[in-house]
Amino acid sequence: MILGLDPGLNITGYGLVDVSGSQPALVEAGVIRSVKSKDLSIRLATIYDGITDVIQSLTPDAVAIEELYSHYERPTTSILMGHARGVLCLAVGQQALPLHHYAATQVKKVMTGNGRAPKNQVQLAVTRQLNLTDIPEPPDVADALAIAICHFYMSHKPASLL
Repeated sequence: MILGLDPGLNITGYGLVDVSGSQPALVEAGVIRSVKSKDLSIRLATIYDGITDVIQSLTPDAVAIEELYSHYERPTTSILMGHARGVLCLAVGQQALPLHHYAATQVKKVMTGNGRAPKNQVQLAVTRQLNLTDIPEPPDVADALAIAICHFYMSHKPASLL
């Protein structure tokens, strides 16, 4: 089973997919929320505790996480996101799980064939891939599932997806 993570300081999405068959299947998905008004250290502790609980209860075999994207117009946002991503990486490392990193453009290309696909196109691709009746909400959940699905395909047929 693969756990996908979409790091966020306010909302971190997670999605677990079963990969025992030829197609990934949804096991569980959700979010970890921190409170904006709290100190950064408290928010990071909330994320850490939340993902540690998710990992221990769902027992994934591997974890896939979105790489940090830095936009030159918002360096502070990138730094804060880096804190959240770092806490997630720490929690995964402490559970001794393999951690795989994917750029957002790579996830989009695997899911839709277009590395610049809009968010709604990726959400629709996740819905189709997992045979869901509704688009996963909030978008952080769909992103986490897309990352998990991307890892599934990259670990099976990486050369054909690049």
